[in-house]
Amino acid sequence: MTLTADSQSKLREICRAAARVFYEKSYDGASMQDIAQAVHLTKAGLYHHVGSKDRLLYEIMNYGMDILDEAVLKKVAPITDPREKLRETIVGHIDLVVRARDLEITVILHENRSLKGALRRKINARKREYIHFLEGLIAQVQQQAGRPALISPRLAAFGLLGVINWLYQWYDVGGPIKEEELSQTYVDFFFRGLLGGDEQ
Repeated sequence: MTLTADSQSKLREICRAAARVFYEKSYDGASMQDIAQAVHLTKAGLYHHVGSKDRLLYEIMNYGMDILDEAVLKKVAPITDPREKLRETIVGHIDLVVRARDLEITVILHENRSLKGALRRKINARKREYIHFLEGLIAQVQQQAGRPALISPRLAAFGLLGVINWLYQWYDVGGPIKEEELSQTYVDFFFRGLLGGDEQ
């Protein structure tokens, strides 16, 4: 079903509010009534827009993947140098995970196992596209270095995702470590592990 611009806008508004409710109460702990109140709809009105709680979780995750596309992938698309492109992808992904306004990303990370069946397979397909993008980019960086790879691109991609995606569990934007320092440290750490020596 193709949504109108107004319907798409309303769905995203619902997703943003529901992501905050799921973040605060967890998927299992939140009721559709909680979410309806957060978006100033009746419960019947909410079901009209999303159909079910499972479908709502899917829509939040799908919107989160849209945010990843818009905020990270589209920004790095014009970059031709593989190393610079990978660096900016890492920095962009970190920014996406640590900034509180995009709780859709946190829901993707924290409620991954709550989504079941066909809806989960759809989201996982989008996640695989991103992993394949990282694998390809990492392989290009290794080729550019001109020496035998120290680690497989696939293992490096999953290692990178594990490090970045765990940030939502511990990183405090108001704490002593500023985001710029965090990003630079992670970039340096990853490139040294990927290429060895003092590579950055």
